[in-house]
Amino acid sequence: MKGARSAQQTAEACAARMYELDDAARALGVVLDEIAPGRSRMSMTVRDDMVNSHGICHGGMIFSLADCAFAYSCNSYNRTTVAAGASIDYVSPAHLGDRLTAIAEERATSGRTGIYDVRVVNQHGRSIACFRGRSYRVEGEIVPGLGESADSEASAAPKRSEQRMKR
Repeated sequence: MKGARSAQQTAEACAARMYELDDAARALGVVLDEIAPGRSRMSMTVRDDMVNSHGICHGGMIFSLADCAFAYSCNSYNRTTVAAGASIDYVSPAHLGDRLTAIAEERATSGRTGIYDVRVVNQHGRSIACFRGRSYRVEGEIVPGLGESADSEASAAPKRSEQRMKR
């Protein structure tokens, strides 16, 4: 198809538009390091105003970073998708000055729903938290008029599901 966008180009366009409108992520200093269909990597540095009374990063800040990565991953197909639920397990504390990175990956999609796992690590690769998000697709597009890519999630999803079932 002449002029058709790849899934990667669609993911990049969606991420750029989301970040432009994402006041919360920018206020936290969250930056988008990488985007791909169903996957993202975002990071932030723990600031003074993110540290709690125990002298460690507040769990809500870590959750917010993981939630951002989850959101960018599940919206990478230009289909407006929101969180239906999420949980997080904190495994190590993060400290003032730590550079935290959240790596989000799509695990499964079916119809309008999806499951995404996000691993949060510090600058040394130490695991800080494990987050699981459940997504629900609603009406609308991230970039109105962009449509879906030529190799969209809809055509790739059955193949991914089949591969997972064979493992």
